[in-house]
Amino acid sequence: MIYVETATDPITVTRKKDKSYHMAPDQFREEGYKLLEWIARYQEEIEKYPVLSKVKPGAVRAKLPDHPPEKGESFDAMLKDVDDIILPGITHWQSPNWFAFFPANASAPAILGDLLSSGLSVQGMLWATSPACTELETQVLDWLVELMDLPESFRSDSTGGGVIQDTASSSTLCALLAARERATDYRSNEEGCDGQLTAYTSSQAHSSVEKAIKIAGLGKKNLRMIAVDDSCAMRPDLLAEQISADRDAGKTPAFVCATVGTTSTLAFDPVREIGKICQQEEIWLHVDAAMAGTAALCPEFRHIHDGLELADSYTFNPHKWMFTNFDCNCFWVADRKALTDTLSIMPEYLKNIPTESGDVIDYRDWQVPLGRRFRSLKLWFVLRSYGVEGLRAHIRHHVEAAERLTGRISSNPRLRLAAPVSLALLCFSHVDGDAAGEELLAALNATGEVLLTHTRLSDRHVLRVAIGGSRTTSDHVDRLADLLDELA
Repeated sequence: MIYVETATDPITVTRKKDKSYHMAPDQFREEGYKLLEWIARYQEEIEKYPVLSKVKPGAVRAKLPDHPPEKGESFDAMLKDVDDIILPGITHWQSPNWFAFFPANASAPAILGDLLSSGLSVQGMLWATSPACTELETQVLDWLVELMDLPESFRSDSTGGGVIQDTASSSTLCALLAARERATDYRSNEEGCDGQLTAYTSSQAHSSVEKAIKIAGLGKKNLRMIAVDDSCAMRPDLLAEQISADRDAGKTPAFVCATVGTTSTLAFDPVREIGKICQQEEIWLHVDAAMAGTAALCPEFRHIHDGLELADSYTFNPHKWMFTNFDCNCFWVADRKALTDTLSIMPEYLKNIPTESGDVIDYRDWQVPLGRRFRSLKLWFVLRSYGVEGLRAHIRHHVEAAERLTGRISSNPRLRLAAPVSLALLCFSHVDGDAAGEELLAALNATGEVLLTHTRLSDRHVLRVAIGGSRTTSDHVDRLADLLDELA
């Protein structure tokens, strides 16, 4: 009962209970069990689906109603439509027969960690908005510095530190912005770019470098694509020559991106030689190890990071080869102040006592967006569930499977290797030329059993095999070799 005062006596009013449209806790439990069962069954049966979706453009949308529902529908109806409409339009990235692009992996611990993150639904922009969100992330990133033998300057108790971004593209952009500000004594944010800054990467670098250049306002014309050697790695001598030429032309070299594991061939730029040039020229060196970085969990593969102590920033993707579902990118800087001075803005509504004390990290100052998800939970779950031993075992198994496939391709007279085999990635071409290679790729993918993608090297069509799926074993790679024997 509530009372409404009038000029005379109080009137007793009965309030009608509001109707709730929310899912009740008991129903949430029931529907949640159904969804977990659906996901578990999907994982068990994933190999029965063609890896590449067979639907035609517009086929999924044609099955969807023209207008949204006026009244809520049952969860069973939604799951049925997932089976009937969504699943046919899925290309199965989690298939063990996925050899395309690079993997975008998931695993049971990561899925559960992501579910917990969704359930907690915190927004970790500030330490104060959920201390655990920040402090777990800081600790997990420090763990990885130890586990991958990264430079001590990347630890949070040094001058630098690490943060989880969505993708390597965001990390490269943040590194470039910090490099831009450092090169202009932090004037660019206030005054804009003057068009004199130049940036450098190899001709085999990821397209995200060019996109970052555009977003940061340097302009594509100021990006120098340095030629590569026979192993598809950047040539330091040409880098040094280009930097010198730009300085002579009145330009200000500001940023170099070296790649540890290029997209096409997983080639490794010589970080030490590049780093020495960058130190001498006082240029920011960013190292992108998006796919290959995970291999550094194994001591025998840490040579890929030779010279990393000369880098200003470094990034790799656990969502590629560390079985942590998308999105999860790790980004470290050797000087966190250069990054936070570039990205920090403090409006009145974000001011708080912990931030003003200087005793906490506010990761909003380490990224482009303000808001951020609790991504460290899934990475924490993966590290604790697999342990370093389990992760190393899978990495080594994939590298060994690539060696087996290399032997099979080398013994096939119709095929030839097109680049040095690197970790768990290999490239090959058809001896009869591009048209035959394109036909082979189409035939392989048409089987539905596997999915490969291509690249171009020295203007030749080349097939790529990227081994690294959470469920991929040597048996799956052997089956791919059998298909190559049959179809080449």
